[in-house]
Amino acid sequence: MLAIIAYAVGLFQLNIFGQFVVVGLLIGSILAAVVHAEIIAHKVGEPFGTIILAISVTVIEVSLIVSLMLAGGDKAAYLARDTVFAAAMILLTTIIGLCILIGSYKHFEQAFEKKSVNTALVSLVVILVLSAVLPNFLGNPDKADFSNPQLIFVSIICLVIYATFIYIQTIRHRNYFLSNQTINHENSQEKKPIYLNLAFLLISLVIVVLLAKTISPTIEKIIINAGLPQSLLGIIIASVILLPEAIAAVKAAHKNDIQTSLNLSLGSALAAIGLTIPTVAFVSIAFDIDIVLGLDNIMTLLLGLSVFTVMLSLSKGRTNIIYRVILIALFATYIFTIIYP
Repeated sequence: MLAIIAYAVGLFQLNIFGQFVVVGLLIGSILAAVVHAEIIAHKVGEPFGTIILAISVTVIEVSLIVSLMLAGGDKAAYLARDTVFAAAMILLTTIIGLCILIGSYKHFEQAFEKKSVNTALVSLVVILVLSAVLPNFLGNPDKADFSNPQLIFVSIICLVIYATFIYIQTIRHRNYFLSNQTINHENSQEKKPIYLNLAFLLISLVIVVLLAKTISPTIEKIIINAGLPQSLLGIIIASVILLPEAIAAVKAAHKNDIQTSLNLSLGSALAAIGLTIPTVAFVSIAFDIDIVLGLDNIMTLLLGLSVFTVMLSLSKGRTNIIYRVILIALFATYIFTIIYP
């Protein structure tokens, strides 16, 4: 509530003290979102709890991207691509890597259901290739974008794949995504209404995005003055928005529940792409805004290497600390190649 007041009175624009206060309130709102997400997850059970958090964060992420697109600017065409790709890389490398690090350090090895990971990764690979790699081979050869019919077709495919994955996760093969802790505690879930927690979760996520949007121009100015690529703005925005998911996933790994961590990380990556691309496509066509979705050669290589590494790392159904080191190294390479292309 303090964050809402700070946003309403424009505290960030007042002075340097106001900026520090707003950053602190932003972090507090993120922590509040995590608390309410955990309560909801406990009440509705898995995998529904992780789905609610993933979709909530993705909807807010889409809202921020669309609002910045409508605001226009020279870089608006690349904003969706940079933010979505950054979110995918953060989820696949940093968040999964941190979960494996925390879990392996405390519990040595952690087991999970391979079928759940395979289902998510197959869906994710197809959506990533169709939305981020295929544009480089279709449409305008000088610009990695789709024509409108191609954009509509790929958007429909993304929605179909994501909807099918949700059906598999919640109904058809729900047992793939259940952890031992979930199975042991399913019968002890609270039956109290969750409407209040859902409302505060959405409020927390909305104010996180509003404050992130308020801070974005200042961050962008700092990036430009430092002579750094503007694509770093997409990484920073994605990092702030994904913090609730990251904290929830790491806490689950710390409790020896790596299955929930992977459900959240991979499910969020799927939602971040499968829901964002169709929405951005609709907005771009409706408002005649040019967007570029195709990745350059270096980013395509890093994306493919990251997905391949995650698939190999999770192929045995158990984790250990070496996987964490490799995944974090990939994310460091991603940041390095953006700063020094």
